[in-house]
Amino acid sequence: MLQRTRFWIRRLLLLLALVIIILLALRVAVTERGPALQLWHTWLPEELSDSQLDRSDWAGYLRNEQRIFTEMKRNVSDRLPESSAETYNRYAEQSPVYPARFATDWNRSYQLLPDGKPRGAVVLLHGLTDSPYSLRHFAADYQQQGYAVVAIRLPGHGTVPASLTRIEWEDWLAATRLAVREAQKLIPAGAPLQIVGFSNGGALAMKYTLDALEDPALPRPNRLILISPMIGVSSYARYAGLAGLPSLLPAFARSAWLSILPEFNPFKYNSFPVKAARQSWLLTSALQSQLHRDRESGLLEKLPPVLTFQSVADATVSTPAVVRGLYNLLPANGSELVLFDVNRSVRLSPLMRPAALHAAENLLPPTPRNYAVTLVTNAAPDSNSAVARTTPAGSATTVSAPLGISYPADVYSLSHVALPFPLSDSLYGRLPAKPNEFGVSFGILTPRGERAVLMVSLDMLMRQASNPFWPWMRQRVNQTLQ
Repeated sequence: MLQRTRFWIRRLLLLLALVIIILLALRVAVTERGPALQLWHTWLPEELSDSQLDRSDWAGYLRNEQRIFTEMKRNVSDRLPESSAETYNRYAEQSPVYPARFATDWNRSYQLLPDGKPRGAVVLLHGLTDSPYSLRHFAADYQQQGYAVVAIRLPGHGTVPASLTRIEWEDWLAATRLAVREAQKLIPAGAPLQIVGFSNGGALAMKYTLDALEDPALPRPNRLILISPMIGVSSYARYAGLAGLPSLLPAFARSAWLSILPEFNPFKYNSFPVKAARQSWLLTSALQSQLHRDRESGLLEKLPPVLTFQSVADATVSTPAVVRGLYNLLPANGSELVLFDVNRSVRLSPLMRPAALHAAENLLPPTPRNYAVTLVTNAAPDSNSAVARTTPAGSATTVSAPLGISYPADVYSLSHVALPFPLSDSLYGRLPAKPNEFGVSFGILTPRGERAVLMVSLDMLMRQASNPFWPWMRQRVNQTLQ
C-alpha cells in the first residue's frame, strides 16, 4: 500500500512539473511574439529604498528625484533615434507628449500652499503606474480651502515603467510616511490632517493609518478620502510572479511584462510589469490581514472616518472587496461609502450584463449598517438625471436628493480610472478646458476602423476616463473640511 501511494505521488508530481513546463513554454511563446523591449523597459533608475526614505526628508527626496529625471534624459531620451522625434512618445524630446515641454511636469512630486497660514494639510497618493497628475484637481481644491498639499511621486512612478520591476510595496509605504512627515511640518499643532488615496494609493492610505494606530510615533490622520481604492485585486495577481519566471533567462526578458505597449501617455505608464501586479497583491494581502487583526483586537475602533468613492463597475480593483473587506469591518465612526451606479436608462440597460445591471443591489449587506451608503443612480429608468440615495449609518431609511447632473447619454458606466478627473480635464476629459494642453486629449478621441489594426485595444482608448459627477464629489470632500 505504501509503495502504491509513493508511486502515485511521484506520478502526480511529474504531471504537475509537466504542466508547469508547458505553461511556461506557452508564456514564452506568447511574449516572444509581442513587441520588442525599448530603453524605457530596460533602463533602471536608482530610487531610494524604504530604509533610506525613512531617514530622508522632503528636500532629500526631491534631490534624488531630480537626479533620476536628469539621468533618464541622458540614458533614454538622448539615446532615441531622430525618427521618434515627431511620434507620440513621452520619452522623445520633440514629441507633443514629452512632459518636460509643459509648464508643469506632473510626473514630479509637488507641494501647494494656501495664502496665509494653512488651516490643515492633505497628503495625496496616486495609483499604480500613475503619477501625481491624477489628483491635481483635488490638490487645487484643497489649496483653495486653505490646506497645505503634499503630493508625492511614489517610487517607481513618473519615470520609466522598468522602474516598477525593482520596487517593493514597502518602498511605497515608506514614501507615504515621508509625505505625512512633511505635511505635519507645514501645519500648526492640532490642525487637521487628511490623506487622499487613489487606487493603489488608497491601499497605502489605509495601511499607513492602521500602522499609525499601532505606532504613536506616526502622525495620525483625522480622515481618509479613498477613490477607487485597491482593497482587493484579482487572485491572478497572487501568482503573477510565476508568469515572469522565464525572464530569469536574458533571452526571455519580455516575460517579465504582462503588457508591452507604446508609451504615449505623458503621465501614466501603458506597459505593465509582472512584479507590479505581484506587489499590488502583497500590499492588499498585508492590508487585509491587518484590518482583521485590528478588528479582533479592538484597535479598529480608533480608526478615523473614511469617505470612499467607488464605481460599481471597476475592472481594475474589486468593488466587492471594498464593501466586504473594508466597510463591513468598520466601527460606527462616521464613515461613508459612495457608489456610482451604472446608467440604468432604458436606452442602455438592455445592452448590459445582468451582473452589472444589478451590481449595486447585490453588493451591500442588509440595513442597518455601521456606515452610511450613498448610491448615485438614475432618478427613473427613463431618465438620465441622477439622484443621490443616502441611507445613514444605523438606519433603514433612504433619502433621495437630485444632483442637478445627468449621465451623458452615451456613457453606460463610470470606470476605475474616471473618478478623480472632471469632464474639463485637459488630458482625460470629454469636454477639455484646454484641448491638447498636454499634447493629446484622450477624452475626445473617437477612433473607428477595422479590428487588429491598432497597437492598443479599443477598450483602452474608449474606456470612460472622466467623471460627470466630479463637481458633486468635490463638494462632498469639502464637507469633510468644515
